[in-house]
Amino acid sequence: MYEQWSDEEIVKYIKNDNDAIEYLIRKYLGVVKRESRTLYLIGAESEDLIQEGLIGFLNAIKDYDEKKGASFSTFATICIKRQMLSAVKRSNRKKHSPLNSYISFYSTDTEGEKELVDALEAGGDSSPEEIMLDRLKSESLQSDIDNKLSQYEKTVLTEYLKGDSYEGISERLGKPVKSIDNAIQRIRKKLNGYE
Repeated sequence: MYEQWSDEEIVKYIKNDNDAIEYLIRKYLGVVKRESRTLYLIGAESEDLIQEGLIGFLNAIKDYDEKKGASFSTFATICIKRQMLSAVKRSNRKKHSPLNSYISFYSTDTEGEKELVDALEAGGDSSPEEIMLDRLKSESLQSDIDNKLSQYEKTVLTEYLKGDSYEGISERLGKPVKSIDNAIQRIRKKLNGYE
């Protein structure tokens, strides 16, 4: 029935007839496949790119306006290409690479025997009580650091906790090494009792 109609006539009629949509999809599937051969979608198969092209084609059916002067064929080809290019650009951004490359907790280990979630054992301090006590201890330490240490001692402590040597801290702060050592000794005395 649709073979005698132009694509533009089918698109006008299509809103009321699923058979017309199927006919057009079959007709343009070759265009979609041809366009997909020129592109590569990272981490996907060629069928994924074809699906993107079909999405572009369906958008072309929905958005086609014959008053703008382009034939449906030209408009559909442009929509197919744009949809595929957008998919390639999205895949190149690697925005979803963590979702695509991380290991599931429910995958089996290298011997294929045990799921990863079973292999991970909870630590001894993972009970709610232990977590709350650790949080309170941490808040108490932060409060003591804020209230008991001078600004200079806080700066020295920050640098010291980064793992730098006394000499490195001395150079960065422009103070003698002995001044850094004295500050660290004062910090230890003021914060005595924390592990």
